[in-house]
Amino acid sequence: DAFTVGEVFNMKEDELQEFVGDDGHFSSMFDFSALELTYGEHGWYDSKPVDFKRWREVLFASQKEMEGIGFKANIIENHDEPRGASRYLPEYAQNEMGKKMLATTSILLRGIPFIYQGQEIGMTNCPFELEDIDDIMTLDNYRYAVACGFPEEKAFAGCARESRDNARTPMQWSDAENAGFTTGKPWLKVNPNYPEINVARQEKEYGSVLNFYRRLLCFRKSEEYRDLLTYGTFEPMYEDQERIFAFKRTLGKQCLTVICNESSAERFLTLKEDYEEVVFVNLPQVTRIGDNLILHPYQLIVVETTKK
Repeated sequence: DAFTVGEVFNMKEDELQEFVGDDGHFSSMFDFSALELTYGEHGWYDSKPVDFKRWREVLFASQKEMEGIGFKANIIENHDEPRGASRYLPEYAQNEMGKKMLATTSILLRGIPFIYQGQEIGMTNCPFELEDIDDIMTLDNYRYAVACGFPEEKAFAGCARESRDNARTPMQWSDAENAGFTTGKPWLKVNPNYPEINVARQEKEYGSVLNFYRRLLCFRKSEEYRDLLTYGTFEPMYEDQERIFAFKRTLGKQCLTVICNESSAERFLTLKEDYEEVVFVNLPQVTRIGDNLILHPYQLIVVETTKK
């Protein structure tokens, strides 16, 4: 009567069913497939920004490989990785709309969504100085980079960007001292953006990232869609379109198609299906002209259709 989730690395192709599924070691396993996209050739200091196309490819491949086996645990961030909004969103999309769009890449995919503390309010990486760092892995990677001949400033910038301390800064509860986390001295630096990004402020704003996560989770668990979004199959959509993250979930004759525009520009998308109804959005304006959908920057649209 236990539910277990494995942290599995370096698994061979034919070993998946040994780890998860009815006869697996674990009930589920974290989906770390996207993390590999950030690995540098030598270490943290030369890590690369996540390429959207490759990110979409590895997530979709991970979804497909689990068909008929079990459920992976979908994550955007955790205690050992930097903040998802800072890692997976390009700089131009690291805003409230972009964070809402990113949420769907975990919550509505097939699998079990895990939300890490602070993710639900859109916390971001912290601007550290070397003396702020507590994580031994960050310090080791920095020293290694310098020993390899990298300039100290460039070496630290790369390592700080990948630091595990980014996700370990105190939870930002309010705009009070130390983000309302403690009246004492916190073990790590508080992210200086806490006056703008905090729970108390977002509780009061209907359109906040926090309240969007709540609506998204209610949508996933709604009586009408919970079976579909739990057990429904996964099918990639619009893979030929740049910076469009789209997929379809199907169960019986019920279908939902999720479409995200990760671009900073308006997109004109020719529809491949006849959609009956828009059932969930992160932006109220939805424009359709004939068989074409006009997507605003960072817009998310979930549409329903009946499978023939």
